[in-house]
This record gives sequence, C-alpha cells and structure tokens, in this order.
Amino acid sequence: MKKVIVGISGGVDSAVAALLLKQEGYEVAGLFMRNWDALINNDYLGNPTLTESICPQEQDYNDALEACRIIGIPLYRVDFIKEYWDYVFTYFLEELKKGRTPNPDLLCNKFIKFDLFKKEAKRLGADLIATGHYARVKDKKLYKAKDLNKDQTYFLADISKDQLNDVLFPLGDYTKPEVREIALKENINVAKKKDSTGICFIGERHYQDFIKNYLKPNPGNIVNVETKEIIGRHTGLMNYTIGQRRNVGLSGDDKRHYVCGKNVKDNILYVAFGDSDYLYSDECVLDQINLLGFLPHNLTVKFRYRGEDVPAEVISITDKEICLKYPTRAKAVTPGQACVFYDGDECLGCGFIKDVYKNGEKLWYLS
Repeated sequence: MKKVIVGISGGVDSAVAALLLKQEGYEVAGLFMRNWDALINNDYLGNPTLTESICPQEQDYNDALEACRIIGIPLYRVDFIKEYWDYVFTYFLEELKKGRTPNPDLLCNKFIKFDLFKKEAKRLGADLIATGHYARVKDKKLYKAKDLNKDQTYFLADISKDQLNDVLFPLGDYTKPEVREIALKENINVAKKKDSTGICFIGERHYQDFIKNYLKPNPGNIVNVETKEIIGRHTGLMNYTIGQRRNVGLSGDDKRHYVCGKNVKDNILYVAFGDSDYLYSDECVLDQINLLGFLPHNLTVKFRYRGEDVPAEVISITDKEICLKYPTRAKAVTPGQACVFYDGDECLGCGFIKDVYKNGEKLWYLS
C-alpha cells in the first residue's frame, strides 16, 4: 500500500482530497504547514486579526486536526516561516520596489509546497504527495481541472516537470459544489468553511497599511497619460497595479479611470480615462521561463488568474526570453505577473512579463 501525505490547510478542499485518497485505498496522512507568523514578521499595520483570541493560522491548524480526526488519519505539522520569508515574501517586496506586480502564489508553490513540503513528506515516509489544488496531472503533464471556474493551473505553472513527479491532485475531476457536497455527506467539520483569500498563507489584509510594515511610503504625482497633466497624488507606486480602477485617489473625478502605467524613476503613476487605447497591448517579452512541454507556434495564454484565454503566437524563443504576439490585443498586461501557456487543456509552463509593446513600440509609460 502506497503512503500519501496530503497538504492539509484547514479548508474543505484539502480535507476532501485526503478523504478521497483514503477511500481509494492509500495509506494517508496529513501535513499542515505554518508559513507566516504575525509577531515574527512584524505584521501589525493592516492586520484585522490582531484582536482575535486565536490567530487565523492556529485556527486553521485546529480545523485541520478535527478534519483529520473525522477522516481517520494522522496529522503532522511543520513550520516554514523563515523559508517563506526568504524565498517568497522577500521576492514579493523586491518586485514591488521595482514597480512590478508580483504573484506570491506561484513562488509559494514552486519553493514551499512542491519543494520543502515534498522533502518533508518524503522524510515522513511518503511515496506520493497530494494537495487540494484544482488541476490534473497525467504522464507528468499538467492539465486544467474539470471545474474551469476553480482551475488552479495558473498558480502551478512555475513548478518544474520533476516537481510534478509523485504528485496527486484528487480534486481535478470534481467541481467545487461536488467537493462541498462530499464534505457535507461525510460530516467533515470544514464543509461550509469559507475559502481562504488574500495573500498566499498570509490572508486578508488592508493592503496599503500592510505594505507599510515593510516598505516606506513614497507619495508622488498622478498624471493623465494622454494630456501629461498632473491630476492628483498617489500614496506610493507599490500600492497600485496596472488596470486598477478602485482606490486610485481621484475620488473627486466621476469619470471612469484606470491605472495604465508607472514611472519608477520619476515616481509617477499614469492614469487613463474610459476604455482607453493606453490600456491595451499586442506583444510582450517574458523572462524567467519555465517550460513543462513543447511550445507550439500558436497557443493560448493567460495574463492573470481570472483572465480569459488569449490567442497568441510565439515570435521568438531563447533559453532566457520568449516574445509573444497576441493580435486580438489584451488589456492591462502587467509587468511582474505570470503569463501562462496553454495548448488546449494542457498547461505548458509560464514566463514572467518583462516588457510590453503595441504596434512594435515598447509602452513608454510602463517603465
């Protein structure tokens, strides 16, 4: 009988993943990761949980313990607080300083869940590991989940082919409502627990206050990208992302406006009004490439987790960079975010957006 260690988070998805594997006849154990500590990590400003009698991470652990008791499996625990800071959060902060928009979930999967977690599971005697991700793996290839609304291959695209070895995704052929129904039927304590949101392993925060714990605010001018007129003040470029519409700082202006660019050198935030052409691009250059399969000339890409599949063409490819063209254009393509490659349902890896172009010219307002 093969032993599977499941990453148990204290939520419904990982609990049902463990239950399904036990029902399939595996020897199953859970492993809970603690990757963030508010006191150790100076997480005070913007943290709405400080006055709670128990911190969210410990509540999750208690929920995980009870879920494993109901399922009938043991639960181990490991702390990766320092490693999360070193490999994920430090990168997150450095990217913000550069005016980019990082996605810590991809790094968390690459360095924590499918590296350190996997090593700890092997130390505990696991033949296989499993998580509650909505994805499918077959013959070392990564595919979208049955539930496309919950599909998480976007967040898994930066792990290596080797990291996919000995990995199970039990929820890949289930929808989220089906998962909750299974949990309710089996009387699992977290059947109705809300899904976690916010920053990976940190949770919901008042973002601008939270970032002040780590980066000093640097206010500057908000500029109309079309007229070059100064129209307001921003609170620091790290507080904004391309395409953002809410909380830009132009509350007195009733016209719909969007963040369309940043100039880090001059500390300028550029804003466009309406469905402006300044929000669109048709070409980008990617770096930090991770390939899970052969890239065809024609493919589809996602520029953000909830984004649509965009038809694209590979213009050039080297070991370090890929140039993509997307003739139908895309809105708010954002430096620092992952561009994930797909051929049908197969996820072929990703690159990170470095430069953005339109009509053959680099967008000057995304410097």
